Amino acid sequence: MAVGTSRLAETHGALLCHSGGHDVVGIDPDDLPDGLVVADESGRVICFNNAAVRITAVSKGEALGLPLERVLPLEDLKGCRWWTLTDPYGGLATRVGQPERNLLLPGGREVLVSARYVREYPTGPIRRLVISLRGTEARRRTERSHAELIATVAHELRSPLTSVKGFTATLLAKWERFTDDQKRLMLETVDADANRVTRLIAELLDISRIDSGRLEVRRQPINIAAAVGRHIQAHIASGQSPDRFFVRIQRRLPDLWADPDKIDQVLGNLLENAVRHGAGTVTIEVAPASAKDDEKGTAVTVSDEGPGIPEESMGRVFTRFWRGSKRGGTGLGLYIVKGIVEAHGGTITVGRGPGGGAEFRFILPVGAPAYLA
Repeated sequence: MAVGTSRLAETHGALLCHSGGHDVVGIDPDDLPDGLVVADESGRVICFNNAAVRITAVSKGEALGLPLERVLPLEDLKGCRWWTLTDPYGGLATRVGQPERNLLLPGGREVLVSARYVREYPTGPIRRLVISLRGTEARRRTERSHAELIATVAHELRSPLTSVKGFTATLLAKWERFTDDQKRLMLETVDADANRVTRLIAELLDISRIDSGRLEVRRQPINIAAAVGRHIQAHIASGQSPDRFFVRIQRRLPDLWADPDKIDQVLGNLLENAVRHGAGTVTIEVAPASAKDDEKGTAVTVSDEGPGIPEESMGRVFTRFWRGSKRGGTGLGLYIVKGIVEAHGGTITVGRGPGGGAEFRFILPVGAPAYLA
């Protein structure tokens, strides 16, 4: 917590950050989101904030004035006493602290601990030992999310790969026994399952780029109305009735600069959701963003007449693995759709449509490539 010439001082229960002899800001330790424990040069606790009380279940009155190892009897995952291992006051004078690691409190409760050794001068004796404590809930949630992603990917890959392996092995072993029509059917199945695996890999790459903020948008002028028409024709070609779709395109749409491949991905996902999970007529409306949207751009609305999305699920629609029904899918599509729209600087919302079904509405703002700005 001390950087460069900055130092910590306790004054009337607050921590004052000093720089160059001037007070910059006063911080109440109880305002910090993480647990803060400070021990003096003798190893006795002189600061124990509310977050530390919450994390350790030790009261402030019990902690203040006691030796640090009694207040925080930490052990590593092998059961070794942490302060005995690290020996901050008697160890190497060149040490500046301890990186964050997972340790155990009495009773086996896990906590993330990092420490900073504050010295009067380099290699001098420790004047303050500053310890940061954090709960493991956030890390556990991340680990569960990763585990769920791995389980989903494994499940989605198993079926098509089993099919590909089975059909190719059968064809290689018994090629002469099958008619041309049977061979064609098996190869078409292999091709469809290979495409399914390819789509899943593309989704995983998109998630990686969205999570890391590396999703690239290559803007160029696009005709959103024509893109909508292409997707509807694709659904009709795959067996949907033309009467299933109703398209409303308003005239004089603003010029739209966007990544055509990614907008195709957004439209394809929203239309597929409406066809697969909705019912009745699927309505697609393209119009300039209205005054109430408080931004200029193009608004696209996709709605259906199905049962819609339960009110209690509205807030989870754009999260990973959310599935509106049990009709398959990875539950990653809408998460990616939101990431793509936001990468364009736009917004997307979900609600209930006029026909009672789900209604998705996204707005793409007016924009142009940097070299034309």
